[in-house]
Amino acid sequence: MRVASFNLMHGMSLADGQVDTDRLVEAVAALDADVVALQEVDRHQPRSGGVDQAARIAAALGAAAGDWRFAATVVGTPGEKWWPARRDPPPGQPAYGTALISRLPVRSWSRVALPAAPVRSPIAVPGPNGRPRLMLLPDEPRVALVAVLEPPGGAGPAVTVAGTHLSFVPGWNVTQLRRLTRALERLAPAPPRLLLGDLNMPARVARAASGGRPLARLATYPSTGGRIQFDHVLAWGLAGPARSARAVRAAVSDHLAVVVDLDPAPAPDTGRGARGGA
Repeated sequence: MRVASFNLMHGMSLADGQVDTDRLVEAVAALDADVVALQEVDRHQPRSGGVDQAARIAAALGAAAGDWRFAATVVGTPGEKWWPARRDPPPGQPAYGTALISRLPVRSWSRVALPAAPVRSPIAVPGPNGRPRLMLLPDEPRVALVAVLEPPGGAGPAVTVAGTHLSFVPGWNVTQLRRLTRALERLAPAPPRLLLGDLNMPARVARAASGGRPLARLATYPSTGGRIQFDHVLAWGLAGPARSARAVRAAVSDHLAVVVDLDPAPAPDTGRGARGGA
């Protein structure tokens, strides 16, 4: 089973500053993941040609209609005029958020809302010359999509996979991760569980805050020369280490994608005592 997490930066290329849908779809398809969590996904945004990026990627991956979801976090355009999304907006209205796409059948879906930080915070964003510049930005609300998957090959326990993009505000993202971890324990008390996403924190902080076992320790940001890990795959109740883990540079985004090959068999002890992912 191959899982991946990729912050798309709405499909923009740092090489030319353009968003090309075919280039974006090819970049995600090349990861060849059974389950992929996507962050900073556009839907019907003028800046990305008005397309539904999650739908186009799901079609390219061969995901069935019930085996992928997009969750809007804001309506409007980030960095311009936007407001929090109370629910997914009607078709045609610009939205932005996260997606979870599976080539394995999904038994059920859940959604976990994670409120925005109450304060503005400085964040580095790509400038016109490709160099980062600091901006004081209000935080956006966040959301996690949670899918209970049929096991690969139809044998073994169901696998619960969540995808999210946490706040860039230090400390607040830790609060969100703890809240999400508790929600996953309620939604799927029996492991194995996986959490994929841009958590905006290093692996040691993610592990301490969640109790999840990092399956990849790789620098994923910036894509021009990874210096820090923001993008993660955390696990609870899996037997053994990942078979392989790699960071992949694509033709889009300022993040590297993280790709992990794993055996989703559960550990012998799948109770709450295996909080560290034993």
